Amino acid sequence: MPDANPIHSQVRFGAYQVDLRTGELRKHGNKIRLAGRPFQILAMLLEQPGELLTRKELQSRLWPADTFVDFEHGVNAAVQTLRRALCDSHKQPRYIETLPRRGYRFIATIDGVESPFPARLHVTPKHHTRPALAWVGQVATICDTTGKNYVLLPTTEEVLEEMRACEAAQDDLGISLMVADEKLLLVGCGTKVKILGASNPAEGCHVRILGGQFVGEKAFAPRPYLLGLA
Repeated sequence: MPDANPIHSQVRFGAYQVDLRTGELRKHGNKIRLAGRPFQILAMLLEQPGELLTRKELQSRLWPADTFVDFEHGVNAAVQTLRRALCDSHKQPRYIETLPRRGYRFIATIDGVESPFPARLHVTPKHHTRPALAWVGQVATICDTTGKNYVLLPTTEEVLEEMRACEAAQDDLGISLMVADEKLLLVGCGTKVKILGASNPAEGCHVRILGGQFVGEKAFAPRPYLLGLA
């Protein structure tokens, strides 16, 4: 029987390591470009190693019903991209086995590596706070008091709540899918952000990112991640 325990946030198989929280794939420590649906499919396979991941499940989770796309072409192309990233073969698979007309199965041995969740963000309830209009327009620095080199910034307050729910449930796959969908942005500590709004300062601020991969993007930065606000 497959291991029923939830998968860890970092997974190793063969020469590869996958970080489900940051959406990164590495081979011998070197980062391999893999994003979007190919990475999401890998994450779903790793969620249930040795078990069948049906095409119907892929369609329902990654191709919403209101999305008008060619699912058959899309899933085949995504799996081909994933196989190329893993140097895998359809005819002689080492990692991803195809079950014709049914779906896919991850067949390699995997090792989970514990990666603790960041410290929970303790905030004051909204009704205990007041606006901090003086912060609007200020530039702050993204930081993490636990010493990490990056933080995950939700794009909205609603996504923040979704992220907290995933953390509480130890749902690393959920976090990974949010990163792949860019609902969570991986922002390096030291990145400057401009405060756009601070209606609930104890909770956090709406910001625009001023540097790095997501320069120009808007996000919601929890208050503990903001350094330099007067």
